[in-house]
Amino acid sequence: MAKRRSSSAARQAIAELPDAFLNRILPRAARAGAEVIADDAKAALGGRRAETGGGAKVLIADSVKVKVKREGTLIRARIYLDGPGAYVGRWLEYGTDPHFITIDPTVRKGMTARRVNAKITDGDGDLKATLLINGKPVGTSVYHPGAQAKPFLRPALDQREGDAIAVMQGYVTSRATRAGIAGAAASETDA
Repeated sequence: MAKRRSSSAARQAIAELPDAFLNRILPRAARAGAEVIADDAKAALGGRRAETGGGAKVLIADSVKVKVKREGTLIRARIYLDGPGAYVGRWLEYGTDPHFITIDPTVRKGMTARRVNAKITDGDGDLKATLLINGKPVGTSVYHPGAQAKPFLRPALDQREGDAIAVMQGYVTSRATRAGIAGAAASETDA
């Protein structure tokens, strides 16, 4: 049987394969798979909107983000909520318990809820942290019965897990060829 020795360049390329996979291919594959699940979560949210502190309406779906992080040889893709509207997304995902809503006494300074809301409506900047419900006074306190959970993140994972794995596998197999590893030299992971 004939033996053939590899050139030093071929040996070096083979030695660099594990690092190339770990630094370039696997993080990007994880991101591609996570994007499948994140897109499904965004679709489940549809056109639901949240109001920001400044009164602007934002799509809650815009707060669904993907982050990929490498810790040694472990690569994690994370789908999370961040930015305007994320607070409502968390309420939708997990629901809320029954609770009381009150106006902070230090802000209220003896004023009735109607007076506080009137000052907010008139543009009093010092009272922006108080509560307006549909533009009407709420009294000294209001009982909120809580909200039922309407999950969108976990069902997206449950329904699209197989698709995400297929996308990750497709990403890896399309870039690992007999000629070597295709793709850019820099890693796309987030810090």
